[in-house]
Amino acid sequence: MSGKKVIQVKYGDVTGDRVPDVVYLTAVQAAGSPFLEQITLVIQCRRTGQTFRVPLEENAGYHPTLFLGDFTGNNVKDILVVIDTGGSGGTIYAFVFSFINDRFDAIFNVNQFNQQADYEVRFRDQFKAEVISRQPDKRYVLDLTTKGADYLNDIYNPDGTLKQPIHGWVSPLTGLYPVDFERDGVYELNAYQNIAGRYSADRLGYMENVLKWDGHSFHIDRQYVQIYGEEKQAAD
Repeated sequence: MSGKKVIQVKYGDVTGDRVPDVVYLTAVQAAGSPFLEQITLVIQCRRTGQTFRVPLEENAGYHPTLFLGDFTGNNVKDILVVIDTGGSGGTIYAFVFSFINDRFDAIFNVNQFNQQADYEVRFRDQFKAEVISRQPDKRYVLDLTTKGADYLNDIYNPDGTLKQPIHGWVSPLTGLYPVDFERDGVYELNAYQNIAGRYSADRLGYMENVLKWDGHSFHIDRQYVQIYGEEKQAAD
C-alpha cells in the first residue's frame, strides 16, 4: 500500500471570500489496483492559507470525482463528491459539502438519501410491473411486453397471469448529476436509481428524482420513471 496521493483537483471559491480556492481529493491506492482507500476531501483557502481536511463517511471505492457548483443559491460554490462503489449494481457514494459557520458540512449524504427512499416493485398480470413511490406518493405502470417472448414465458402463463408472485426493487443511488435546469446559475441534483425485476441485471428502467435545495435541505422537486425502448424491427 503506497502513501496518499492527489486524485483530482478543482479551483473555485467555496468559502465565499471571492478568492478561488484549491479543492482536491487524496487517497491511498494499492499497488496494481484501481481501488482507492482513505479518500479525503481537502480544501486550501487561498485568502487565509487555512487547510480543511474533510473525512468522507464512505471513503473507499473507484474513480472519485469532484464538481464545484452553487447548489444553494448563495453565489458560493458547493462541492459534489461522487465515488463508484464497484458493486454489481453500479451504485455510488455521493456527498455535497457547503461552507457553513466556518466549516464544511455535508448538505447531501448518500446514506440518508438511500434510507429515506421508499419504493415497492411488483409484477402484475397481463405483462405489467407496478412501481410505487411513497415519497412523493406516485404510482407507475411499466409495460413488460418489450422484454421479449422468452422473458415473458418464464414468468407468465399463456393467459397473461403470473405463474407466481414476483417482487422487484429500486436500488440505492446509481447516479447523481449536477444540472442547472433553470439556467439561473443554481444547480439541482439529478438522482438515478435502477429499477430491478427478478435480479439486479433484470433492469426494468430507472427511477429519476430531481432534488432541489429549499433553504434547509434537498427535497424531491419532481420524479420520473425512465424505461428502455424496444428495438424497432426493420420493414420487410
